[in-house]
Amino acid sequence: MMKRFILQSATFILILLLSFSSVEHPITTGYINELRDQAITVMKEEDPLYMELLRKQNEYKVEPQDAVIDKVWKAIPGLNGLSVDVQASYEAMKEDGFFQEDKLVFNQIPPEVTLKDLPPSPIYRGHSEKPMVTFMVNVAWGNEYLPDILKIMNKYDIKSTFFLDGSWVKNNPTLAKMIVEEGHEIGNHAYSHPDMKNLTRERIIEEIVKTNEVIKDTINQEPKWFAPPSGSYRQEVVEVADELGMNTVLWTVDTIDWRKPEPRSMADRIIAKSEAGSLVLMHPTSSTADGLEIMIEGIMNKGFKLGTLSETLSENRIQ
Repeated sequence: MMKRFILQSATFILILLLSFSSVEHPITTGYINELRDQAITVMKEEDPLYMELLRKQNEYKVEPQDAVIDKVWKAIPGLNGLSVDVQASYEAMKEDGFFQEDKLVFNQIPPEVTLKDLPPSPIYRGHSEKPMVTFMVNVAWGNEYLPDILKIMNKYDIKSTFFLDGSWVKNNPTLAKMIVEEGHEIGNHAYSHPDMKNLTRERIIEEIVKTNEVIKDTINQEPKWFAPPSGSYRQEVVEVADELGMNTVLWTVDTIDWRKPEPRSMADRIIAKSEAGSLVLMHPTSSTADGLEIMIEGIMNKGFKLGTLSETLSENRIQ
């Protein structure tokens, strides 16, 4: 121990002397930095807190999880793993001088397989260990309820993903721009609300491409998510969307708001069925406008964060 202390002290004295004699000489400066790093390492190795962090880091390591194709839920995104950032954690705790679990700093470890690595497959939900939920708002009508829905989302500072019908965007550019200005994500909901399952390949391409073009021209966004109207699709629809650089998305929980359910009962049902990774389908209807605050508060009270589809389906863990 005494030898290490003498070595540490001597190293700092040498660094000090070299610092005074050096006038930004690159070789000398590099040598000084190397000596400083060695001295800092010696100091850390003498610090019980630093050594404790080194010992405990494996206890908190979480392996990443690859994206998979599930028999029921189809494509499910992966989830980043976690490893302790020993240096950052040490900096966060050193002033107090003792180990504190709540001050651990983590690095995220990406999985080897992500959604983009999977064969074309629809997505019905996010990862079940990611405490996040997304509102998917399909818009082809219901203009009168959109301002209230946007106002409520703004009040709670949540962002959702709005799937826009191409012809609706063409006829309602101001409302489309309003959605974007509120910070929400935009998805593709085809152009004329067709039954995608029964379209020819050429029509499938036309419906998706035409919608992307009008969205790009109107609000300067390029959707990466495609929601087939009424959830109707066949595998070729998914493959065409994939060829166009888009994932096909459906839903985990449906408000069925187009049937005009009583807002409170609708909201209670959605809250009860929402789990980590749930994608909640809704439309701009009176039921959704009147029940939205209840849904937001109920889902948040279950410990879930509300965010866009891209956020929920990403591998990133919520920190």
